[in-house]
Amino acid sequence: MPDEKPDQSEAALLTQLDQENIPGHVAIIMDGNGRWANRINAPRVMGHYQGIQSAREVVRFASELGIKTLSLFAFSSENWNRPPYEVATLITY
Repeated sequence: MPDEKPDQSEAALLTQLDQENIPGHVAIIMDGNGRWANRINAPRVMGHYQGIQSAREVVRFASELGIKTLSLFAFSSENWNRPPYEVATLITY
């Protein structure tokens, strides 16, 4: 079993950050949600739903950190080639 670190609360982690080195802009490419769902034998749209939940947490935490700009790349032109129900789900979320 690999070395495991104890869970730390967000508040505890915040106290350890060097506030002078918080970036002004963070960009995230959201990828792999469908593959995650496939890996756990769940519908692909469940992966997209979980990706949205993660994005909400990231937005909240970035705000707490004082990050001024957050870019989330969530839908590429290749996504239009997915099955219609999956595209509809991505657009709806």
